[in-house]
Amino acid sequence: MVLHAPDMALRILIVGGGAAGASAAARARKWSQDAEIHMFEAGSMITHAPCGIPYYVGGIVGDPSMLKTYTPSEFSKGRNVNVHVGSRVTRVDLRSRELEVEEAGSTARYGWDRLILATGASPLIPRVEGVGLKGVFTVRLPDGARELRDGLSAAGTVAVIGGGYIGLEMADAARSLGKRVLLFEAMQRVLPTTVDQDVAEVVHEELRANGVELHLSEPLLRLEGRGSVERVITEKGSYPVDAVVLAVGVRPDSALAESVGLRIGETGAVYVNEYMETSEPDVYAAGDLAETTHMVTGKRTWVPLAPPANKMGQVAGANSVSPRSLKFPGVVGTAVTKVFSYYVGRTGLSDEQARGEGIDFESKLIKTRSAAEYYAKYETIYVKLTVERKGGRIIGGQIVSRDKIAAGYLDLMAELVGRGATLDDVFFSDLSYSPATAPVWHPVITAARVLSHGRL
Repeated sequence: MVLHAPDMALRILIVGGGAAGASAAARARKWSQDAEIHMFEAGSMITHAPCGIPYYVGGIVGDPSMLKTYTPSEFSKGRNVNVHVGSRVTRVDLRSRELEVEEAGSTARYGWDRLILATGASPLIPRVEGVGLKGVFTVRLPDGARELRDGLSAAGTVAVIGGGYIGLEMADAARSLGKRVLLFEAMQRVLPTTVDQDVAEVVHEELRANGVELHLSEPLLRLEGRGSVERVITEKGSYPVDAVVLAVGVRPDSALAESVGLRIGETGAVYVNEYMETSEPDVYAAGDLAETTHMVTGKRTWVPLAPPANKMGQVAGANSVSPRSLKFPGVVGTAVTKVFSYYVGRTGLSDEQARGEGIDFESKLIKTRSAAEYYAKYETIYVKLTVERKGGRIIGGQIVSRDKIAAGYLDLMAELVGRGATLDDVFFSDLSYSPATAPVWHPVITAARVLSHGRL
C-alpha cells in the first residue's frame, strides 16, 4: 500500500531526524500549515545531540536520554509533523516519487511531492584487521552511548585512535572514568586538519599534564585479540589495551543518495546549490550529508557540524514549501571543543590550508590575558590571526584558553572572517571592555595590531 497525503496537500518527506531533518520539518511547517510532513528516523531518538556523548561517558550528563531537544511525541504534537522512529528508509524511487520504509515489522511506501535527505554522517572505520573485535567502539548516536560508557567503565586501559575533536573529547572522558588513556594520531599533531602546529603544541601540553599518553606520528596497523581486543599494533610498537575508541573522523552517510544517482560533489558529500537543491528536481539534501561553499575560498567544502546542519535544514525546509525562497550562504568552518580545562577553537583557514590554497599570508600567535592586568582572576589566552598579506583581510583565527570567554572571542573572529574584515576593521571595532572580561586592548585587537607591524 502506498500512503499519500489528502488531495491538494503538499507532501513533504524527510529522511533523518537529527539536526538538519528536524530543522527542515519545523521550518516547512512554519511556512505551511497545510502540508503533510513525515519525518523518518532509523533510531529511537530525534533532535539528538551526538556531540554530547563524550560528556555522558565522562559523567557530566546523567543519562543519554537527555541528549535530545524533543521527544518524538513532543515534536509531533508541537509541530504537527508525523514522526516515524525505528523507521529505516530502504529505497527511494525517483520515477514514482515513493519511499520504501521498514517500520513496525513491515514495509510501507510513502508518496512525496518534495523529498529532503538528512541522513547525516557516520564514523570512518579504519580498514585494518581487528576493528570488529569486541571492545572496539565508535561514537555516533546517543542510542549507543550507554553501551560505550559501560564498555569503557569495565576497561583498565583505553586506546583512542584519532586526535580530532571526538578523539580528544573521548580521551578526556576516559580519564574522567579513571582509565589509563593512550591517544594515537597518525599525523604529527592533534587536531591536524583544524589548527596549526603552534596552537596544537599548547593542547599537547594540556593532554600530557592530564595523564594522556600521547603517541603522535604513529599510524594504526591493526588490532589484535581473541574475541575481544587485547592489543593495538602501530608502526612503532605493540600496546596492551582493554578497549579501543575509533575516532578517526566521519564520512557523509550517502548510501541512499548514491543509490538513486544523486550527484556527489568533489568533497564526497552530496552536491547541493545554495537552495539545498540536489541534482534531482524536488529533492533536497541538508546537514552532514551535504557539501556547501567555503566563504573564504569560494570553493566547495564539507563541514559536518551541528550549527550549519541546523541552518541548512531550515533552508531546505523553507524551499520545500516555497522553492528558492531562502539561500544558504556557506560556512567559514567555525568549531570549538573542550580538552580538559582548555577551550580550543578555530575559524576560517589555518596556515596550512591557506598555504594549500596558494594564498600569500602571514599569521601570529600571541599570548595575553583574559582580564586586565590588575584584575586578580584571569586566565592566559592564546589568540592567532591569519591574514592575507596584501590588504590585510582576515582569513582565519584560532584560540586556546581555560576561560570560556575564548568561545566568545572565537565567534568574533568568525564574524570578521565571514564579513571579509581587514586588520583596520578589527582595530577600529567598537568592542566592549571591562577589567573582568578583557584587557583594555582586547586580545583580538592586539593580535591585529601585531600583524600590522606598527601601522596600527
